[in-house]
Amino acid sequence: MLIPSIDLQGGRVVQLQQGERPVIETDDLDGWLERFARFPIIQVIDLDAAKNTGSNRALVERICRERRCQVGGGVRTPAHAASLLDAGASSVIVGSALFSGGAVQTGTARAFAETVGIERLIAAVDARGTAVAIDGWRTVTPIGVTAAINALEDHVGGFLATLIDGEGMLGGIDMGVISTLRQATRRRLIAAGGIRSHAEVAALEAIGVDAVVGMAIYTGVMTLEAE
Repeated sequence: MLIPSIDLQGGRVVQLQQGERPVIETDDLDGWLERFARFPIIQVIDLDAAKNTGSNRALVERICRERRCQVGGGVRTPAHAASLLDAGASSVIVGSALFSGGAVQTGTARAFAETVGIERLIAAVDARGTAVAIDGWRTVTPIGVTAAINALEDHVGGFLATLIDGEGMLGGIDMGVISTLRQATRRRLIAAGGIRSHAEVAALEAIGVDAVVGMAIYTGVMTLEAE
């Protein structure tokens, strides 16, 4: 399944390379919501909240009212996750809160699951190289992505694996890495990071992986219609 992404920063829709360098910045949220209307779900990430530099909560809540979406970015407490579900999100993505002190916080994951339900909880295991990166991808932990998945397997309903080195670069996703992660979990797996074609989306779907696509759509490299 193709999941279009809406990333929010400074009150605008943006697309960044590797989470840092802006390529697309636009105020046309309505236009993109209309373009994405036929998709079963949209991914919405509050980048300011993820980096702890601000919040786009009002925009996030508005999108949740208008479209079915999975929401992440700066979700640090179970209460915050629950409030997003109350605002209309279908599921919540939690990353940094699950990792601290160089370890996976399974107790925190359990607390999130008890509050929102395992089936509505997605763990972000975003990778720089083979290690989990947190704090808006600015901090690389000593935790391997596969190890993180193994530790969290019983506490979450799915995983979002963004390959940061390829994010926004339009170079294609590393299918070998994603295939390895697919084998590591029986849970839902969502991949992102460089996807640039419907052929890649189909290849991911063939191994049971959903695909989040942003830069390729916003730049016109990839159409919204299957090729």
